[in-house]
Amino acid sequence: MLPLLLLELSLLKWLMITAFLCVLMFSANVIYNLYLHPLAGIPGSLLGRASGIPSWYYAYQGTRHIWLWQQFQIHGDKIRPEPNTVLFRSPEAYMDIYGMKSNVRRSKFYEAWERNDQDQTTITTVDVVAHSRKRKSLNLAFTEPSVRAASSFVINHVDRWHEVLFEDAGADWSPAVDFFDKVDSLIFDIMGDLCFGASFNLKEPCENPLKGLPHCIDDHMRLYYPIARSPFLNFILWLKPRGLNRLYAKFLPPPVQKYNKFAYDSVTKRVALRREQAKLPDSQQRQDIFYFLCEARNPDTGHPEYDEDDLRAEGHLLIIAGTDTMALSLSGIFFYLTGNPRSYNKLVQEVRTTFKKTNDIVYGPELLACVYLRACIDEGLRLTPAIPSELPREVLPGGLTVQGNYLPAGTIVGMAPWVDSLNQEIYGDPEVFRPERWIVSQTVTTDDVARLKSNFYPFGSGPGNYAGKRIAMMELMVIVARTLHRLDVRREPGSTVGGGAPEYGWGASDRKRFHLIDAYTSIRHGPMVQFRKRQSPDE
Repeated sequence: MLPLLLLELSLLKWLMITAFLCVLMFSANVIYNLYLHPLAGIPGSLLGRASGIPSWYYAYQGTRHIWLWQQFQIHGDKIRPEPNTVLFRSPEAYMDIYGMKSNVRRSKFYEAWERNDQDQTTITTVDVVAHSRKRKSLNLAFTEPSVRAASSFVINHVDRWHEVLFEDAGADWSPAVDFFDKVDSLIFDIMGDLCFGASFNLKEPCENPLKGLPHCIDDHMRLYYPIARSPFLNFILWLKPRGLNRLYAKFLPPPVQKYNKFAYDSVTKRVALRREQAKLPDSQQRQDIFYFLCEARNPDTGHPEYDEDDLRAEGHLLIIAGTDTMALSLSGIFFYLTGNPRSYNKLVQEVRTTFKKTNDIVYGPELLACVYLRACIDEGLRLTPAIPSELPREVLPGGLTVQGNYLPAGTIVGMAPWVDSLNQEIYGDPEVFRPERWIVSQTVTTDDVARLKSNFYPFGSGPGNYAGKRIAMMELMVIVARTLHRLDVRREPGSTVGGGAPEYGWGASDRKRFHLIDAYTSIRHGPMVQFRKRQSPDE
C-alpha cells in the first residue's frame, strides 16, 4: 500500500511541476508579446496582443470579422489582433500588402487546408515560385473565350431555374422561400456543368441524394477554419504528415465525408470522360474548365501540368470557389435589392427597357453597358464580402513597409474586407446600400468613384486574385438581369431573416445589414423572398 501511495504522490508532484512550468512559460510568452515583441507598440485588443487564443475563439464562433471591426473602431487604421499579426485599413496599405511586387507570400494559414500530401492547390501553395507556375496554368481555364463558352451553360441553367420557380409563382406571389437554398442549387448545377461536364440537378424539384451538398461545404469550412486560425498552427502543421491527416480522415463528420467523396467522384467521372473524348478533334470535345486544365502544359518540360491527384485537388478548390462564394454574392445582392424598393425599381426599369425579351440578355456589350446593374452588383459585393476576414500574408526576408510602417520578416499582414466595406472615410455612409455611389453624375465625381474603386477588390488583387473573376461577373450579371426581366421578386412582408439582430452585439445589430458568419468564406441564411410571374413579359 505504501509503495502505491508514494507512487501517487510522485505522480502528483510531477504533474504539479509540469503545470507550474506550463504556466511559467505561458506567462513569460505573454510578457514578451506585450512588452518585448518587435510589434509591441502597435495597438489592439490586450488579450489579442498577448495571445492568439482570442483570435482563434472568435474564428470558432464565426464572428472574427466583427471582432476585427470593433478593434479598428477603437484603435484606428492599424491593429495587432494577434501577437505576430498586423492588419491595416486603407487603400494605400492594400497595394503595399497585396500588390504584384510586395515582399510577401501566403502564410501557413493556407497549408492548414491541405487534407493530405497530394492536396496541393493554387490556394494552398505558399511557395512563391510554385504558386506562380500553378496560377499561370489555372489562368488558361479562364480566358475570354472560356467566359463566352461558359455563358451558354449559365443561361441554360438560369432558364430552367426560372421554370422551376414558375411552378410556385403564378399570377400571385409564391410562398416564401429561403433565397439561400434556391440560389445554392442553381449555382451548384452551373458549377457542375462548367467544371465536371454534368449538372447535378439540385435545382430540380425531384428527390436527389445530393440536395444537402451546399450545407456540407459549410460544414467543411467550419471544421478547418478554426484549425487554420489556431495559435498552435505550427505544431499542427508538423503533426499533419505524421499521422494527423490520417486521424482527420478517419474521424471526419459525416457531412464533410460526404463532400469529400462527392469531390473525388466528380473528378473521377470527368477524367474518364476526358479520356473518351481525347480521341475526338478539339472542336468536338467538351471545352469546359477541366478541358483547359487537362490541356495545360508545363512550360519547362512540355508535359501535362496536372496529374490526376492535382486535378482532384484543384477540383476541390473549384467546387468551393465556384459555388459558395457565388451563391453568397447573389444572396447579398437580392437581400439588399428586396430591402430597398427604390433601387429595386430603378434596376428593373433599366433591365426591362434595355432588353425587349429575356432571351436577348446574353453576355456581351449590351449587358455590360447596363450601368445601374453593374452598380447594384458592385454595391452588393461591397456589403457582402465573400471572405470577411483577412487573406494573411507572411513578410519575407528583407521586411515590408506598409503605409510607412516597417514590418520585419515573419510578420503576418493583411486587410479584412468586412472592415474595408465599412470604412466611413471612403464611403461616407458605408452601411447604406446606395448603388448610385458608383456612377458618375451631377453629385458624384470621377474622383469620388476612383476613391471607391481604390478600396474595392471583391476578387482580390495581385498574385492572389481570383482567377475566375470574369466568369463570376458574367454569372452575376446574367442571373440578376434575366431573373428580374422574367420575375417580380420581393422580401416576405415583415421578414428579417438574413439581417443582423440586437442580440448579435456591436457591429452586427443592424437588421438592414446582411449578417455573415466567418468561416474563411462567408456563411449566411436568407433572405426570405417571394416570386411572381411578370405581369406582361414580352418573350
